[in-house]
Amino acid sequence: MARANLTSAAVIAAAADLADRDGFDTITLSALARGLGVQTASLYSHVRDRSALVEGVHRLALGELADRIALAIGGRAGHDALTALAGAHRDYAREFPGRWTALQRPATEATVRSEAAGRVAGLTLAVLRGYPLPESELVHAVRLLAATVNGFLALQANGSIAHREPDPDLSWRRALDALDVAFRSWPAPAAGSSPAERKS
Repeated sequence: MARANLTSAAVIAAAADLADRDGFDTITLSALARGLGVQTASLYSHVRDRSALVEGVHRLALGELADRIALAIGGRAGHDALTALAGAHRDYAREFPGRWTALQRPATEATVRSEAAGRVAGLTLAVLRGYPLPESELVHAVRLLAATVNGFLALQANGSIAHREPDPDLSWRRALDALDVAFRSWPAPAAGSSPAERKS
């Protein structure tokens, strides 16, 4: 990439590619500059520092993931939508391991409030609203879904579940079946909870 063609978006995309190829922790301004064939100092007109670069990769990944989720769940509901939603996460993690690692890092307040993060959250809630869940329970359901999907993918990525039968793919399907059952038979808000928590 010629120096004249550099933009903030191009620099962030290059950082994301670097993370996928060599690992998330290799994202540095100096490594990126070498790959782009420019001096490190020239990158500062496009990104403030490494933190800004990492934040940019995080937002890029959120936007790409949102596009995949939207495509996967379109026209689906219930178990089919849940499976498609989880599958979009899994496929993205496999294809873009560096970007996926960025998604597992704490998000800045600006990233949390970003349009891309809002899309991912909105699409996830759309899937869960296909179940008989009280509105006040949706945050708990989102957390359970995230813990199951991200936890499974983390275990699979580090090889922790690859040493015995049955195949992890079967365990993945069983986990999603279990989530489907949980969301269809979600317990009522606990006695003694606040009025907002009890509201359905």
